[in-house]
Amino acid sequence: MDFFQRQETARKHTRLLEVYFALAVIGIVAMVYLVALLVFNMHGHRRASRYADFPEATYGVMWWDPRLLLEVSIGTVGFIFCASVFKSMQLSGGGSVVAEMMGGRPIDANTSDPDERKLLNVVEEMAIASGTPVPHVYVMEEERGINAFAAGHSTSDMVICATRGCLKSLTRDELQGVIGHEFSHILNGDMRLNLRLMGLIFGILCLALFGRILLYARGGDRDRNPLPLIGLLLMAIGGIGVFFAKLIKSAISRQREFLADASSVQFTRNPEGLAGALKKVGGRGSRIDDPNAEDASHFFFANGMAESLSGMFSTHPPLEDRIRALDPNWDGKFIAPTAEELQDERRKAGWAPPVIEPGRPVRAPQLGDLLGGRAMGPILNPAMGRAMGPAMMPMTAVAAGVMMSAGAPTQKHLDYAADLRNNLPPALSAAAREPMSAEALVYALLLSKDAALRGWQLDQLQKQTAPGIAAEINRLLPETLKLDSRARLPLASLTMTALRRLSGPQYDEFSKGIDYIIKSDQKLELFEYALQKIVLRQLEPNFRPPKRVLVQYYVLKPLIPACGVLLSALAYAGQDEPAAVENAFRQGAVKLNLADLQLSAPADCTFPKIDAALDDLNQGAPQIKKLLLYACVETVAADGVIKEEEAELLRAMADTLDCPIPPMVQI
Repeated sequence: MDFFQRQETARKHTRLLEVYFALAVIGIVAMVYLVALLVFNMHGHRRASRYADFPEATYGVMWWDPRLLLEVSIGTVGFIFCASVFKSMQLSGGGSVVAEMMGGRPIDANTSDPDERKLLNVVEEMAIASGTPVPHVYVMEEERGINAFAAGHSTSDMVICATRGCLKSLTRDELQGVIGHEFSHILNGDMRLNLRLMGLIFGILCLALFGRILLYARGGDRDRNPLPLIGLLLMAIGGIGVFFAKLIKSAISRQREFLADASSVQFTRNPEGLAGALKKVGGRGSRIDDPNAEDASHFFFANGMAESLSGMFSTHPPLEDRIRALDPNWDGKFIAPTAEELQDERRKAGWAPPVIEPGRPVRAPQLGDLLGGRAMGPILNPAMGRAMGPAMMPMTAVAAGVMMSAGAPTQKHLDYAADLRNNLPPALSAAAREPMSAEALVYALLLSKDAALRGWQLDQLQKQTAPGIAAEINRLLPETLKLDSRARLPLASLTMTALRRLSGPQYDEFSKGIDYIIKSDQKLELFEYALQKIVLRQLEPNFRPPKRVLVQYYVLKPLIPACGVLLSALAYAGQDEPAAVENAFRQGAVKLNLADLQLSAPADCTFPKIDAALDDLNQGAPQIKKLLLYACVETVAADGVIKEEEAELLRAMADTLDCPIPPMVQI
């Protein structure tokens, strides 16, 4: 199952969730109706005025009351709907809302805490390796159990949150296994499903809270005040809501935990790391004490609540089953780490910060990496009887490699990401950790290579930005100018954690500064577009309400004009001769089964029009995005060479479509 099939499966699970929710609401309405009948009959209300059409029902017991059923249905469904909408709106802020609700604290990019630094490094490496934005990272300071979760509507507003116990108890390899598990939930589409589930379930759980309020209500005549009784009965009905909530969570979540475990192992190629983390969960526990833990129980890496009866309604499979799937020879014993063992594990794992060799250059991605991975070795061409480089590979193989890697990073990608991060020049690495310096670093990456134009840009930028920004840009410029161009986008991604700490006015100034630099030379380069698109898209949800993207298109036909714009832009980006442009465009159009699609004129392939096309295409179903991305790769690879500019534009497009492409290594 590839990335796009997993996304489609998650979308189908969302529909299944809605079916379960509807059944739960029907059950609750039925119980509320019976409670209402019971209350009316116990109090012997005279109902002639209400039921003039049923004179025989003026007194006594009446079990079928269509009008009461209608009123109860409207009231109950309205209550559940309003509660669910309220919770969903509360969660519209993205993953940070869930993290803060659970008592999470954002980790500073320049933290000096070694455990927090370890977590940040692991998350950053996995983000670069998987092609996703670097998520906002939180720690649940008061939680001593070993647990973590990922939350968000999309990769642009996602967070990774871990307990302090997770940071303290696990080695780096074990923590990497846990975070790999959470990234798998992100790439498999579970993260969005979990937020949807949380919003819907709140409605059926809210009845118990309302019942508790009524239980303590007071009236003028305590003996005839029915509210406490109604409250008690609603609490019982709320228990039914809890039952349905657990049933829904269990039905949606359990099997996806096995898939996330398997994906984590595929990512890290280290089953011992994840198995060791699960064994420590068994020895130390994973319970979350926060009062909101029940609402978010289906988010967690391990069961955060007390075990239910026989584990029947648990949101997670039994630990034993998960461990044996990873380690068939497990002896059945859990691990309770001691302080001494933890110190020893730290020494063995080499958790000391990496030492950067003086003068060692950053090993930036080579051309064959496409989007930034290890250089591919020569591949034998049987027809020619000699080795050929990656640029001479059959392009269908290149396209297939990109499609297979989408949402499925491997250990090679992780090795590359760690190598890139560890070997950045110390000045640039430190600058990416502090908000003002990170802002200056992004500006420095965008400045013109022409010294005269760059000086003029700096003079103008100094008038528009906060004091000290221009001086910081000048300090960082020597290193950024020496940096291999293909390491620029990963470096920009590393600034995200620090840039999220900007204030609203600072972010507005920053986005205007980026826009100014890009427009100042009267020429928009592909790298400038790609960096602006990726950086601002990743930051925007932190300062503006995130936009909900709904699937609107399930067939390609209404999206044909948008497809034409993207394929034309990619063809012009990689080719100079008209015949070569036309050939590249045709290569992509054929993959969409649109042989009659016409190449757009250059004037119709401006970046604003590309943005508009991407906005339309982002509303397509996962399989439409898959087909489009395949066509885009074929277009840029039509001449046998994937240029740096083409790769950057392709990555920006894929990021906008929520189709993360990891560094491509060794097809």
